Amino acid sequence: MVGSRLRLSGIGEGISVTISTRVTGADSSEKVRQALHHLFPEAVNETPMEEPTFGKGTDEFWHVQEPSMTTFLGALHDQRILDTALDAMSKNLADDSTTFELSRQAAAVGKVAFPIPGDSPLGGVFRIELRGEGLAQWIEAATWHPGRAQVPRTVNDERTMDDDGEASTWN
Repeated sequence: MVGSRLRLSGIGEGISVTISTRVTGADSSEKVRQALHHLFPEAVNETPMEEPTFGKGTDEFWHVQEPSMTTFLGALHDQRILDTALDAMSKNLADDSTTFELSRQAAAVGKVAFPIPGDSPLGGVFRIELRGEGLAQWIEAATWHPGRAQVPRTVNDERTMDDDGEASTWN
């Protein structure tokens, strides 16, 4: 079909996906779960969830294995942030493994936002770890868009965003 794109999910593609987050203090476990499900609806968290109460906050570490990335990757396409995603997802790429973070606050409304490395955004983050042979090529395929026919992009190319999140200038 003309104009259709390859739909990747990470499932059965040799990519291992792990999501983790710490729910602390006044964080509502239910709201964090809802935020997670906006981007990863099939994610199952086995950690018992407790809501904070007066005088007793939460302190939970969540670890989710092998969720489908279909909804997350679809959101990247819908939001048209594919080059940003290419850069953010591959920033820490080494030996077929990478980690990146997503804002939980943005996820709560079904949006994807990649925090600036080193920042601690309000509402916390989901930490995503991807592993698999050929991961760089998988990330390039997962974030591909037709504009790359005119302006090719690859992992860690000269157009990669700066460490502070600013776009690199190029001619």
